Amino acid sequence: MVDVLVVGAGYGGLSATMFLAQHGVDVLTVDRHASTSIHPRAAGQSWRTMELFRFAGIDEEVLDASPRARGGLRITVAASLGGQVFHRLYDDVGAVDVSAATAMPHGMAGQDLVEPIMLRRAEKFGATVRFNTELVSFTQDEDGVTAVLRSSGEETTVRARYLIAADGGRSRIRSALGIETDGPGSLSHCLGVLFEANLGDRVRTDVTDLFYLQNPHFTAGFCSTDTPDHYGFAPDYHPSKGESPEDFTPERLVEMIRIATDEPDLEPVLHWTAPWEIAARLARRFRSGRVFLVGDAAKVTPPTGGMGGNTAIGDGHDLAWKLAAVLRGEASDALLDTYEAERRPYARMVIDTSLHNMKQRMHPDLDVTGLTPAEEPMALCLGFRYRSTAVLAEDDDPARTENPFEPTGRPGFRAPNVALGTGQSTVDVLGLGWALFSDGTWAPAASAVSAETGLRIDHHVTPPGTFGLTPGGASLVRPDGMVAWRSPATPNPPAALSTALTQLLGR
Repeated sequence: MVDVLVVGAGYGGLSATMFLAQHGVDVLTVDRHASTSIHPRAAGQSWRTMELFRFAGIDEEVLDASPRARGGLRITVAASLGGQVFHRLYDDVGAVDVSAATAMPHGMAGQDLVEPIMLRRAEKFGATVRFNTELVSFTQDEDGVTAVLRSSGEETTVRARYLIAADGGRSRIRSALGIETDGPGSLSHCLGVLFEANLGDRVRTDVTDLFYLQNPHFTAGFCSTDTPDHYGFAPDYHPSKGESPEDFTPERLVEMIRIATDEPDLEPVLHWTAPWEIAARLARRFRSGRVFLVGDAAKVTPPTGGMGGNTAIGDGHDLAWKLAAVLRGEASDALLDTYEAERRPYARMVIDTSLHNMKQRMHPDLDVTGLTPAEEPMALCLGFRYRSTAVLAEDDDPARTENPFEPTGRPGFRAPNVALGTGQSTVDVLGLGWALFSDGTWAPAASAVSAETGLRIDHHVTPPGTFGLTPGGASLVRPDGMVAWRSPATPNPPAALSTALTQLLGR
């Protein structure tokens, strides 16, 4: 018997595993593959993801894993690496001063580097992760989930209180639950290629160089990787025109790379190729009883914007702290319903913004009619808003985001990045329990309610005027760094804090 069974050890599954184990939850994770990803794919960590990694204590390791991690990001829409430039979307993201919004930098490591770091941390926290193990079947009842696993031809049965489906965009668990998806579905097909070549000054070595190529002969993505002289190339192919991956022989790929790099005599070494579908799908439900969808099982988004992997990590973290609270008896089952209430609207924003980006960068004929408006990257990463019973809202403002450079401290938004006067900022003191911020007047209330409820409630003194607080007021921040509740000065802080937590946790 385990508390949680996670199926899939990609970004979403490993995120859930790592944070569950950090909270002391007994978690078993299985994956049918032999190891974590061996290909860079989903490269880049948003500021929000780096905050979550800070909570887990792996932020520095992730940054150090990539030679380009502390550099910037350049995104160019062009005919070729040295040809006509149609748009320069970003010249150097790393040069942008984000200190008013977050204390964390943007990361650039590839998935092949980040997943092993997450795995090691999860195992250090006490998680069990088994590769070469697949889910054969599962059933659920009022008390838990019974799963049949297969490894090396042998089947075993595992009983878990909850099951997390992190088994990818074609999730068998989602299908077994009968959960349908919305969205345009398949948008395009491309061939992922990793190759080695000396490109000289065709690309910048001090930043991550990403190109969207609109060439008369093809459309394709092109990017640098963490390994010197190794690059990713992703040309589109069109099944509707009778094209298939088999049409892209090594000779044809070499010729396309020569056109893309403006190097007619280049002799690239092809290391890996695989077909890849670009799609946009959103599951209609993220929960079915004791089963939860995370990552690509919950949503699939185009890569234009780099938010797929980052959103998966955010899914895993959001679900982990809520499951941990319920398993510890701190919250009722109602808290688990807030996972879908909060993460599904966010996934919709990510998908729609990525589709708008896709139209701008790669496919100008893409129909974006009916989509919600695109969000600015910083607002999408750091200014998003949650609405659920795990937030005690102060207003009915319909805005989905706010400017993270001018944070309001309102419930539903991230806690503002504030220097606490101890050499730390807010991100350094968040991530495990609840945090109460005030001018000091609420410190006794935090201690009293923590002793009464068994909840971890850490009190921190904030400079005057931060968190949007008036003198004598307080701000309660959840374990995920989101503001859950604010209070003005009150004659009975312990009673006010206890009442708020009772509502937030459905106690």
